[in-house]
Amino acid sequence: MVVLEKNPVHSVLYLVVTFFAIAGHYILLNAQFLAAVHIIVYAGAIMVLFLFVIMLLNLNKETEPHKSIFAKGAAVVAACILMIILIGALKQTELLPAPGNVNANLGLVENLGKVLFTQFLLPFEISSILFLSAMVGAVMLGKKESK
Repeated sequence: MVVLEKNPVHSVLYLVVTFFAIAGHYILLNAQFLAAVHIIVYAGAIMVLFLFVIMLLNLNKETEPHKSIFAKGAAVVAACILMIILIGALKQTELLPAPGNVNANLGLVENLGKVLFTQFLLPFEISSILFLSAMVGAVMLGKKESK
């Protein structure tokens, strides 16, 4: 529905539904942290930006330039070539066997926190200082000078 919908706002809303479905797949794969981050970053932040851009641009069917027959034909040919390349690349692959011993607690937030605050404490703190300096720099650049 994302591709087939005519209204761009509806298309973005269907994309949000798709992102929630992908987060559901992450939960089924026992990666709860990745699912939560996916919902926050993609469905929360990026889709809001997409909606604002679409609403600000005010995309209407009347203002959209019409594509020529040559451009539509070139798009179809390019899509067919891409499909042939993908099929050829996938023919060369082989299926991997399912792993025998998988840790059931692999994707849990508790285990991620333990590893993050024990083995990777120094890189975690360095990245937090980097983010803090970037925020301070953004505030300083956006601040108006008073005269």
